[in-house]
Amino acid sequence: MSSATVNTLASLLQTAVSSRSSAVGRSTHARIIKTIDSPLPTFICNHLVNMYSKLDLLDSAQLSLSLIPPPNRSVVTWTSLIAGTVQNGHFCSALLHFANMRRDSILPNDFTFPCVFKACNSLRSPVTGKQVHALAIKTGQIHDVFVGCSAFDMYSKTCLKGDACKVFDEMPEKNLATWNTYMSNAVLEGKPRKAIDAFMDSKRVGGEVSSITFCVVLNACCSDGLYLQLGKQVHGFVIRSGYENNVSVANGMVDFYGKCRDISSARLVFDGICNRNDVSWCSMVAAYEQNDEGEKACMLFLEAMRSSIEPKDFIVSSVISACSGIAGLEMGRLVHALSVKACIDGNVFVGSALVDMYAKCGNVEDCEKMFDEMPERNLITWNALLGGYAHLGHADMALSLFEEMKCENVIPNYVSFVSILAACSRAGAVDVGLRIFESMRSKYGIEAGVEHYACVVDMLGRAGMVERAYEFIKRMPFDPTVSMWGSLLGACKVHRNNRLGKIAADKLFQLDPQDSGNHVILSNMFAAAGRWEEANVVRMEMKEVGINKGAGCSWITIKNSVHTFQAKDTCHERNTEIQAMLSKLKMEMKGAGYTADTSLALFDLEDEERESEVWHHSEKIALAFGLCVVPTGLPIRITKNLRICFDCHTAFKFISGITNREIIVRDNNRFHRFTKYECSCRDYW
Repeated sequence: MSSATVNTLASLLQTAVSSRSSAVGRSTHARIIKTIDSPLPTFICNHLVNMYSKLDLLDSAQLSLSLIPPPNRSVVTWTSLIAGTVQNGHFCSALLHFANMRRDSILPNDFTFPCVFKACNSLRSPVTGKQVHALAIKTGQIHDVFVGCSAFDMYSKTCLKGDACKVFDEMPEKNLATWNTYMSNAVLEGKPRKAIDAFMDSKRVGGEVSSITFCVVLNACCSDGLYLQLGKQVHGFVIRSGYENNVSVANGMVDFYGKCRDISSARLVFDGICNRNDVSWCSMVAAYEQNDEGEKACMLFLEAMRSSIEPKDFIVSSVISACSGIAGLEMGRLVHALSVKACIDGNVFVGSALVDMYAKCGNVEDCEKMFDEMPERNLITWNALLGGYAHLGHADMALSLFEEMKCENVIPNYVSFVSILAACSRAGAVDVGLRIFESMRSKYGIEAGVEHYACVVDMLGRAGMVERAYEFIKRMPFDPTVSMWGSLLGACKVHRNNRLGKIAADKLFQLDPQDSGNHVILSNMFAAAGRWEEANVVRMEMKEVGINKGAGCSWITIKNSVHTFQAKDTCHERNTEIQAMLSKLKMEMKGAGYTADTSLALFDLEDEERESEVWHHSEKIALAFGLCVVPTGLPIRITKNLRICFDCHTAFKFISGITNREIIVRDNNRFHRFTKYECSCRDYW
């Protein structure tokens, strides 16, 4: 047979590999058997081994190799088999083939070693890796730039950092792949500065750059948002190098600016991408979500769907998290439906995000249902449900789930303990909470952090143990945070401890002098005690230093329209119905035993004026509107930008019983679920 025909058949085998077509490969093999006499040329045999191994048909690949007489097997034959098995993730088989190759007394070459090092790396087998490294030194192949780079990557991935540095330093030549590998591993190690320094070193010695280089460096610059200015310089270098139109680099810049909280620059880069792909859309949606721009994230996601972007797990989990942040239940349900249609609702990350979303939207039934139906759960999933129970005030269910986690051998982490301690705080379970707090280090080896100490302070304060909470703060191993002093101040207001409240307020004024909320709490605390002069002094001090109290408002979503209300609001188009509903509710509530709590009216007014002051709070107006328009049987969901007041909390319990309606309020602190004269928070403030 002519060499042209043999070359044509070899070319067909290569086509089968590039097109991933086993049918083409097998039919070509059949043609080879039919037209070429045995024994087959080694050239063709090598192509057959390569084709079958690359197409993950390992039995056929090994059979093809066994038909080659041992003297005719070369390093090319064995390397084809090893490369294919590594490419398809059969790392143990790759090492076995490598051992068999050595038994045939065939020395590996500069193509074999990188494949074997990758197998050792993937198996996290540094001992085998060192043996392969020794062979590379013995054969003189270690000085090849690709072999040396693979050895360095193997040591880095198997956590032998010292050996990795030695290999890198001893490399006589470092190419682009070497520097990229070094920088990538530095980022994976959590050492972004090391990656950035390596980038600068490579430029000093005239090193080249690629799209991978820029993506790695931008990833290093966005670690913890520390290197915004440096990242901007890299952006300038990207433009100068002509890579600004590379979609991968542009996606990296969107991600970089998003993580550095420069959302306007992220959007500017995104808008400039001509050939956006699904990663581009996902990066921008994630950037909005990470920067608390939940509504924009949802709008961009809808735009992505209109642009025929396939809803994959990353973008879907990002937009679901955005729905969680804005309590967008209806949008969250829409995305859930899309995930079901796209068959990704079973993905552990999407499922965990849905559990979290339903919890943060106050829908505990769907939250539990999603959790129960997940085919696979990880610690994030358990933490999402645990945090949901804590946030929704279901402390007993949170404690029960925490015990179930231990029975399922799910080891709690830092986040788990924040949630369970928060649940204990809201349940008033001080003894249980303190035992769990002590068990963190003794049983699980987890050092308590700021969030855990803050939960304990809140737990003691809610239980009325404000003096004990103050002593706990003083004994902490680090300086108290704003949240700790804030918890103590709130507890002092509730439990009428003006002395400690003043101490906590003074600390807060030092740490966060511009926060109006702390001044308002102190003023209200004095007002509740009838100390009007001191309350007015605090208010005057706010005006003198230019601190303005944020306006309280509540909103309710009806058929995709958001209706917003402020205190004493009469501007709504259905104000007549709202006022009539408020009057009706007031009369029925008084008949049921309701008495307005006017202790926190902001001014020294007559009793009737004080009662009118608290009766027209924004959340009551929003609820009256909800009762007018939300069909019977459906829950009424209200969101408030500040904390719900005592009187509104009491009023909502009465209204839930009188109207037989479920009322869910999300304030800036937690969820309150009112049903049949009760609230899920059990009145632990």
